Amino acid sequence: MDKQVKTTKKQEKPIRFIDLFAGIGGLRLGFESAFNAAGFKTECVMTSEIKPFAVKVLQQNFTHGNFVGDITQVKNEDIPAFDFLLGGFPCQPFSAGGKRQGFTDTRGTLFFEIERIIEYKRPRGFILENVEGLVKHDLENKKDVIGRTFNTIIEKLEALDYHVSWEVLDAQDFGLPQVRKRVYIVGTLNEKVSLTGFKTKTAKIKNILEQGLPIMNTKFTNLLLKHFSLEELYGKSIKDKRGGTNNIHSWEIGIKGKISKEQTLLLNTLFKERRKKKWALEHGIAWMDGMTLTLNQIRTFYDTPNLKEMLDDLVDKGYLRFEHPKSLVTEQTERGVKTYRKENKKLHPGYNIVSGKLSFEINKIMDPNGVTPTLVATDMGRFVVPDGAGVRKMTLREGLRLFGYPEWFEMPVSKIEEGYDLLGNTVAVSVVKNVAGRLAQTI
Repeated sequence: MDKQVKTTKKQEKPIRFIDLFAGIGGLRLGFESAFNAAGFKTECVMTSEIKPFAVKVLQQNFTHGNFVGDITQVKNEDIPAFDFLLGGFPCQPFSAGGKRQGFTDTRGTLFFEIERIIEYKRPRGFILENVEGLVKHDLENKKDVIGRTFNTIIEKLEALDYHVSWEVLDAQDFGLPQVRKRVYIVGTLNEKVSLTGFKTKTAKIKNILEQGLPIMNTKFTNLLLKHFSLEELYGKSIKDKRGGTNNIHSWEIGIKGKISKEQTLLLNTLFKERRKKKWALEHGIAWMDGMTLTLNQIRTFYDTPNLKEMLDDLVDKGYLRFEHPKSLVTEQTERGVKTYRKENKKLHPGYNIVSGKLSFEINKIMDPNGVTPTLVATDMGRFVVPDGAGVRKMTLREGLRLFGYPEWFEMPVSKIEEGYDLLGNTVAVSVVKNVAGRLAQTI
């Protein structure tokens, strides 16, 4: 038995399950924890995972009697008998962070591997997990509760004579200091399982933090702490994208070069003003969120004798671009209609913010009294936490705690980036435990 809660009831046969698209085993941990607590022995009779460093983590933390790679290469008759199927099938085809191609993406079709296994093996039930975006992917009408993709999934599962229920659940309601909304789909042969009415439990980031670790000492962090106190940085994002009180822009810390207070005011004013749709009408082009504005247009809302000199200096330092407004271009290609933005050289050039989200070594400073945003692989290395008088990147142990993994769980990866990648794609164990607990009650 793995490092799980010991069973308290006598039981002749264990509850057998298979773990598909296993990642680092979050679904398995939550499932076994819930069933062990309910008095059942459990046995994982097959694990499927293809990512090499995920496989290494699985082998470190669990025993595997039957470990397979690509599930599409496993025949139905080669799968051992089991009671429950666990599957966090790939989410990129439905995620807001991806291209959202759904079933047109080959990874999206992996749901049908789940379907064919359930149809052939007829287990007692299943737990499936995916991103919240799956629910409304490919909406037919904007007011619809679910999209066509999700409707197809539910219909196919119900067509196999399973009682299916689903719910979008947020990790921050289950004792984890992270906003992480995921859709959970469960089904059983004998009854519909309720996924509502869970007891809410909250936590703060400071509950999972380690203390006294080395802090970052870079030009970027030194500039941040030169312009702001550590407490003033709590909860702030560092990005030249949109405005808002929770954003710190590159020019506010002088990362590309020192500028005057008047130039900072000019940039903050231009940042908001350029989003107004009236400028598109003046240019005679389709509106975009962030228009290029000419010198004369800028003078209508920020007029000062040395305006051009200030703007040109900001271009030289890299805070602004001097460019022509961009028209929306549509053209027919061999692959279909292609739409993109292109500088319109017939229009007068002007100034625009050099914007971006991932262009800085820090994306966000966590507020220890709050919760983290949804952790994804691309952002984890750019989220920092306060420690002592400075800031540092999150450790893998802190990352594991944010997902509810136990302290004995190990991450034997060669690079911390590999660990971030695995965590960004894992599940909230505490949520799975609660969902699996409802399934255990049906036996």
